[in-house]
Amino acid sequence: MKQNLSLEHNYRPSSLTENAPVIIMLHGYGSDENDLFSFASELRSEYAVIALKAPHRLQPFGNAWYHIYFDNPKDKWSDDAQAIESRELVVTVIHEIIEKYPVDKDNVTLLGFSQGTILSFAVALSYPKKVKNVIGLSGYVNKAILRENYTENNFSNLNIYSSHGSVDQVIPVEWARKTKPFLQDLNIDCHYSEFPVGHGVAPQNFYEFKEWLKNHS
Repeated sequence: MKQNLSLEHNYRPSSLTENAPVIIMLHGYGSDENDLFSFASELRSEYAVIALKAPHRLQPFGNAWYHIYFDNPKDKWSDDAQAIESRELVVTVIHEIIEKYPVDKDNVTLLGFSQGTILSFAVALSYPKKVKNVIGLSGYVNKAILRENYTENNFSNLNIYSSHGSVDQVIPVEWARKTKPFLQDLNIDCHYSEFPVGHGVAPQNFYEFKEWLKNHS
């Protein structure tokens, strides 16, 4: 049964009655909880799948984890204060999910796209005890929204899959290419792949991260 959380969400229960691994989905800028949830039917039945709706409404439609000011003279400028607020909100929701749904608190996977990936990385690097895996699609690490002293965290149980389109015109692939070396410097296990697409998820990308998840479940 669907529970009340601090964020609106879609929920697909696990085939397990308790201690289910859980995938928490964070959509991209201008989208909503229905976007990534379309992946749910293709994911293994033992996973509980929860797709969150970001808190900031956009006009005329869609939601965001934080605002991006596209007309800023310094090119795209993100509201890092809002991003940090959303980071903390997602951590709160993870607690609520563990409390209200029959899931395994030690087997939480964040699956993000674009802005949802940036936020997923921020949650996992700031609170690695809360997250086992991150699947980060078409995003990058924004160090400005990580918790202070994050480098002192224990990342030994954190695994990260990162992928990007080689012709992405929204988030430059050069930004994404910094992800693996950044994570390796923190001794975090990271798989990085590129696919010949723009700002989206190629079918072979989907199959690859499903296989990666199977090996890290």
